[in-house]
Amino acid sequence: MSRTVLAGAYAALAAVAVVAGPAAPAQAYEGTGAVPGAGHRAPHWAPKDSGAPDVRFRGLSAVSRNIAWVAGTQGTVLRTTDGGTTWRNVSPQGAAELQFRDIEAFDARRAVVLAIGEGEDSRVYRTDDGGETWTESFRNTDSRAFYDCLTFFDHRHGLAMSDPVDGRFRILSTSDGGRSWAVLPGDGMPAALDGEAGFAASGQCLVSSGPRDAWLATGGGVRARVLHSADRGLTWTATDTPIPAGDPARGVFALAFRDRTHGLAVGGDYRSDQASPRAGAVTSDGGRTWTTATAPPPAYRSGVAWLPDSRTTALAVGPTGTDLTTDAGRTWQTVDTGSYDTVDCTPDLGCWAAGEKGRVARLES
Repeated sequence: MSRTVLAGAYAALAAVAVVAGPAAPAQAYEGTGAVPGAGHRAPHWAPKDSGAPDVRFRGLSAVSRNIAWVAGTQGTVLRTTDGGTTWRNVSPQGAAELQFRDIEAFDARRAVVLAIGEGEDSRVYRTDDGGETWTESFRNTDSRAFYDCLTFFDHRHGLAMSDPVDGRFRILSTSDGGRSWAVLPGDGMPAALDGEAGFAASGQCLVSSGPRDAWLATGGGVRARVLHSADRGLTWTATDTPIPAGDPARGVFALAFRDRTHGLAVGGDYRSDQASPRAGAVTSDGGRTWTTATAPPPAYRSGVAWLPDSRTTALAVGPTGTDLTTDAGRTWQTVDTGSYDTVDCTPDLGCWAAGEKGRVARLES
């Protein structure tokens, strides 16, 4: 599909709801000029058979419309290079007991994957040959640490975060593409709140934009906060968000920044029997202040991503559905009821989502 056609599809998505299934209802085409039944389809999640129905994929790295990596339970890593038509199991050997929750891929051959958990369950692996072989580049030896997420500024520089140790979030840094890691000094990190931690729900509790800026999302404490670093993790400032916390199951679960100033935060309470009011917030000053969405997602959301080439359109996903914003996060509309944990979009107009029961999908029209 050409970039011109895809751009038109995304423009339509910014005007109407994403609808799951083979066709959209008539109201989804209002104002678009399209006619239902005349061969037109609204942009929608198109499932891609991963062949792994017993795996929950919370780690996702979309490289392009054709190339994507997913990582999940049972130490599973899959890769596609043909738009999801086929998937290759490229899981690291001996990792079947690990829980992969984040993966960052640079292309079809190079990727870094994070396993979460207490003590030595937290590990980082890197591949340079498309997953044929993996090198374990970090294994946590501190029983107090629990790593949640990682992010990369470029092909060389990246960070990983752990829940607080000695009262502060712990940050790992790499300058060689994840081949080696070092714990950064903690004196530039503000004190954590009692009970505060990150959520390893979608690989989006630590994100970056540009060459030096990173943001860290928290919950579990009395307030849900976002921490910002403008120097690749050496120093951080903390800001309260309006997303409710005060419980180990509530807070900010995912962040997305389209540049170093405009960001989105989503979260809530991951327990299915609990409400998630004020589950979305926005910033236009790099995270120094956050404002509650006037019409937030109606339920807990664990992943969020800006659509490519858009300053106002983004998707948020969670176990009960997908929401769309066309006004930079101020209002959200539920547009799909499928279960997804994480979402990622690429510059060539590719958006992917992944979640439980081996679910992987690409946004198509």
